[in-house]
Amino acid sequence: MVPRLWHVFFERNPLKILGIDPGLQITGYACVEVENPDSTHAGIREPRLLDAGIIRLPAGTSVQARLVELERDLVGLLDTHNPDEVCVEKLYSHYERPTTAIIMGHARGVVLLTAQRSGATVTELAATEVKKSLTGHGHATKAQMQESVKSQCGLPELPSPPDVADAIAIALCAARRSAFQHTH
Repeated sequence: MVPRLWHVFFERNPLKILGIDPGLQITGYACVEVENPDSTHAGIREPRLLDAGIIRLPAGTSVQARLVELERDLVGLLDTHNPDEVCVEKLYSHYERPTTAIIMGHARGVVLLTAQRSGATVTELAATEVKKSLTGHGHATKAQMQESVKSQCGLPELPSPPDVADAIAIALCAARRSAFQHTH
């Protein structure tokens, strides 16, 4: 069976990908599109940034209330952009901070559930893969990621907060990966 994304890539032009950097205080998001490669264009076209920003969840409210608000805001983003793919960074946390991993898991769960319900293909990327694809180094710092995203997207200033740069990087990496896979 051919994955859904393969069909979408060749039937719909351009392919839209929403990158999400989940969090319970700030969730970064970015939507990019990449043109369908065709016989008149050799190689893979670079993704184009359409939108990026953050969902800021109110501090001091319960985890449950923030999760409900996160889901509501994600539904709005998915309705607005109608992405073919939603890509989320895989959960990584040092074993010294298991509580952080559990709390972040709640936000990721809402993102994954909401994306799956939207009908988009849901993918996950390791942070090291995203960093390596943008900077050439899998352990790049937040500042290096912001600078790389600024440069590659032709932005006039560094994307801030870093959650936005992370979401843009996730979307760019996913778009390049999908375009490459479907041309080979």
